[in-house]
Amino acid sequence: MEKPEILYMVVPCYNEEEVLRETAKRLEEKYRSLIDRMLISPKSRVVFVNDGSKDSTWEIIQELHNESPQLFSGINLSRNSGHQNAVLAGLMTVRDICDMAITMDADLQDDINAIDEMVQKYYEGNQVVYGVRSERKTDTFFKKFTAEGFYKFMKVMGADVVYNHADFRLMSKRVLCELANYKEVNLFLRGMVPLIGFKSCNVYYERAERFAGESKYPLKKMLAFAINGITSFSTKPLKMITTLGIVTSMLSILAFIWAFIAKFAGFAELGWSSTICSIWLIGGLQLFCLGIIGEYVGKIYAEVKQRPRFIVADFLNDLGAEFINTDDSQQ
Repeated sequence: MEKPEILYMVVPCYNEEEVLRETAKRLEEKYRSLIDRMLISPKSRVVFVNDGSKDSTWEIIQELHNESPQLFSGINLSRNSGHQNAVLAGLMTVRDICDMAITMDADLQDDINAIDEMVQKYYEGNQVVYGVRSERKTDTFFKKFTAEGFYKFMKVMGADVVYNHADFRLMSKRVLCELANYKEVNLFLRGMVPLIGFKSCNVYYERAERFAGESKYPLKKMLAFAINGITSFSTKPLKMITTLGIVTSMLSILAFIWAFIAKFAGFAELGWSSTICSIWLIGGLQLFCLGIIGEYVGKIYAEVKQRPRFIVADFLNDLGAEFINTDDSQQ
């Protein structure tokens, strides 16, 4: 390592007023330590991305910037664009002014101390370093069961995701430039980053409980996120519909043969219940299949419109022309 390189932290924030100052305090301590040990350049920064918060999150970000303009900066999105879009907004803003970038949530569940090992792995030649949970002691049984089931199901569906990895990761400038070439509106960064390739490794850490505030991912959002991930990176559900249709057709043929034999054998009593059950079964399967197809059609509808994935309203720009609102930041 000839000289320490520039690290930018991208921290998406949505209604994080209760925890943001503590997050900034711990990140500042970590940055001072890394700079003193010459692991990162003094030009390194922390960029908070305000994702349309309804509380005082943006005001706190402005205060942090005013108190320590050489360390903290911020991006204010014009509206709530969603976690994945907020992460992308930060990454696309800093990709030309950093050597590496780390994304992490503001709730302090990700272990800030793992940043040291991530940076070391980067200097060893890794272009992507994934922060992976070593265990889930702080999760409820339901949360643990559904989360682990999600990663396993994504693997079955053919999506290349890192098991127990969320959005705590380091990416090099080269990877960020390649990520900018992915133009889809329906973002699922956990699946997109592994697609880029390059040398990568995992750093394991224990995920803590949320420092303050409430989770921004209730069950409804978790399910929507899972569906988005599956439909964005796998066509297996569509292939399963074809298989289901073939199997149902074969069963129907067998049922027809059975009914034909039973009628001519004279022991068939055509019942109302069996008829109704058959109708409900086939009808339910049809609606289920139409629902899956509808999810994919909806994805196509969103993609062809090519609407901006996020719009930046304000920058806390202490770096002159380094933060530039380019066409890529509007996609």
